[in-house]
Amino acid sequence: MTTPILVVDGVSKAFREADRALQALQPVSFSLAEGEFVCLLGPSGSGKSTLLRIVGGLATPDTGRMWFDGQPHNSPRTEIGFVFQRTNLMPWRTVLQNVLLPLEIQQGRVRAPERDRAVELLAVMGLAGFEHAYPRQMSGGMNQRVVLARTLIQQPRLLLMDEPFGQLDAMTRERLNLELLRIHSLQSQTILMVTHSISEAILLADRVLVLSQRPGRIVGAVAVDLPRPRDLALATTPRFGELVSQVRQCIGEAAFQE
Repeated sequence: MTTPILVVDGVSKAFREADRALQALQPVSFSLAEGEFVCLLGPSGSGKSTLLRIVGGLATPDTGRMWFDGQPHNSPRTEIGFVFQRTNLMPWRTVLQNVLLPLEIQQGRVRAPERDRAVELLAVMGLAGFEHAYPRQMSGGMNQRVVLARTLIQQPRLLLMDEPFGQLDAMTRERLNLELLRIHSLQSQTILMVTHSISEAILLADRVLVLSQRPGRIVGAVAVDLPRPRDLALATTPRFGELVSQVRQCIGEAAFQE
């Protein structure tokens, strides 16, 4: 049996608020297989983003352990990329310069093959011809694609995405969902993504993990057995509707039971 690329075992987290501890996560355990696409769903405040930051090594858990590629994992690493909801592009740098920024920081310089790869990635994102544009000249959806290219230029084995399309309009969000499906297909990327959209999770994921109300714990796991490659027409199929109902039931049990 193949060793999972990521194992999370009994991870929990509390934050100090005034004179009391606020428990954000109860012990959470799960694993990710290489190339798997998993979405995290749950009520607001259920600890989804906290869990993602812990997995990325950006926050320290109070309990539990993690392994990445079979090795103990507790700090940021270049094999793990992170895409936040906000684009955080440097407005004074061109699109191409923004994509190459992580390599400049890590290496002090950018090699010609890396510049070529950045141009190729922008083409994959549908941004050919925009290499020398500035973020202010582009739409929110285009800038989010630049952020994704900036993350992928580092060739991460695990991509963490925290509600990356949450601030976009519905049509742009649908286009970027299709773009993400295409990238996942081309690069066999392992992805863990936080979303509040059930239909988005079903369209994208191989598996959906549902967290309870705070303090969050995993209360449901739904395997998405839809064939790949996928497109928006899947949303009209009976099986898609059945999977949405399964996830909605898990969320309802997590969010609304006393």
